[in-house]
Amino acid sequence: MNANFDSALSAAHAAAAAQNNPAGALYVVATPIGNLADISLRALHVLSLCDTLACEDTRHSQTLLRAYGIDKNSSHWLAVHQHNEAEAAEEVIRRLQAGQRVAYVSDAGTPAVSDPGARLAWQVQSAGLRVVPLPGASSVTALLSACGTPTHDASGFVFVGFLPSKATERSHAVEALALEPRSQVLLEAPHRIEALASALDVLGDRPVTVGRELTKQFEEIATVAAKDLVSWFSGNAQRTRGEFALVVHAQALERTEGADHDRLLKILMHELPLKTAVKVAADISGAAKNTLYDRALVLKQASAD
Repeated sequence: MNANFDSALSAAHAAAAAQNNPAGALYVVATPIGNLADISLRALHVLSLCDTLACEDTRHSQTLLRAYGIDKNSSHWLAVHQHNEAEAAEEVIRRLQAGQRVAYVSDAGTPAVSDPGARLAWQVQSAGLRVVPLPGASSVTALLSACGTPTHDASGFVFVGFLPSKATERSHAVEALALEPRSQVLLEAPHRIEALASALDVLGDRPVTVGRELTKQFEEIATVAAKDLVSWFSGNAQRTRGEFALVVHAQALERTEGADHDRLLKILMHELPLKTAVKVAADISGAAKNTLYDRALVLKQASAD
């Protein structure tokens, strides 16, 4: 057992033992994306409590749990990965119906976000059984929380994940990215990161934040224009190593569009309630709803003065 976590398991039991952890439920458990200290006390308690540990890779998860002092025998482990998820879900359901607590973990981060787990959760719920989320580490939210935004847009983000590996399909996917005004989160592996950087070049000056090795010792977060990504990666050989999350930032509302948006809002607000007018304007123009809402409030106040 890693001595750094000697007291973690005791603290986890003290903090979470009094909570209700019903039998016959699937616990979807987020695990660290690199830094072992990012595990939650609740996760440690449930992982030690559960009757079955379903996981993407049993060997990887055994090593992870042993670092926290949790050691289960072979009968407790069940492999559930992208190649057998539908079939393995039936075994999970059988165990749940027998009254077991089953925990599911992917190799890192939050299951069902790019990793396996979504089909499992769907089938368990469809069988009338309970799914309990244990939130925690995610490269998606980790990078979003640190990268900020160069615009006043607050319309949310789109999770894209991994783009296609084939060049033609990847180019088509990037064309779709260019049409999306909201921030978009991508994931990429080290052996394909330079190809992705090259494909994103067509986005020109649109800012892209690169998160490399998030939560790990050599974590790096940098924001550069899409057209400069290739040179940024080639500037230091270390930058192509590790796992990557990227944010293609929201498009700033073009000033030339401002007058058109004002005109559209004024027409709609004359006939519709403000919130409805903003929604229709966003659907028509493709502009961010929150940005249009703020502008509508200004126009409404101006008309009242």
